[in-house]
Amino acid sequence: MSNVYVISDHHFGHKNIIDFESRPFRDADEMTETMIEKWNAVVTKEDKVLHLGDFSFLNKDKTASIVSRLNGYKTLILGNHDRGRSRSWWLDAGFDEVSENPIVYNGFYFLSHEPMYMNKHMPYVNVHGHIHGQKYEGKQYINVSVELWDYTPISFEQIKAMVVPNEEQ
Repeated sequence: MSNVYVISDHHFGHKNIIDFESRPFRDADEMTETMIEKWNAVVTKEDKVLHLGDFSFLNKDKTASIVSRLNGYKTLILGNHDRGRSRSWWLDAGFDEVSENPIVYNGFYFLSHEPMYMNKHMPYVNVHGHIHGQKYEGKQYINVSVELWDYTPISFEQIKAMVVPNEEQ
């Protein structure tokens, strides 16, 4: 049985993100190798990964080389830094599916790159990236940017446990 994971904001090849977000890497090459290792340490070839945007700043060949090394069936929801390239560009780079818009997952989770407007009375959860190390208050937002999850995809079971109360007595 496969698992489903989510993650965002790898920024592969973006050396300045190391300083912008105080990432613990010497350079972009070390960052790339570490993030690939952390991905593959939890994701198997049978699993699914929903990447919520800002995947790579590299050209298509270099991006395709990274995508091919990552385990799982990979879906990309385009982030602000991805939208300059077409949906077909990302498919050619190796993603299995690409969405230009947020998607609803399991009828309850809004998956988007940028946080979406939510309030505590809405019966949904917004799983998002974009704001890196920041967090919005409330259980209706879950930021899956790599900085908050040790550069490792988070399972949907973990996300569900964070927002769905255990009603066992």
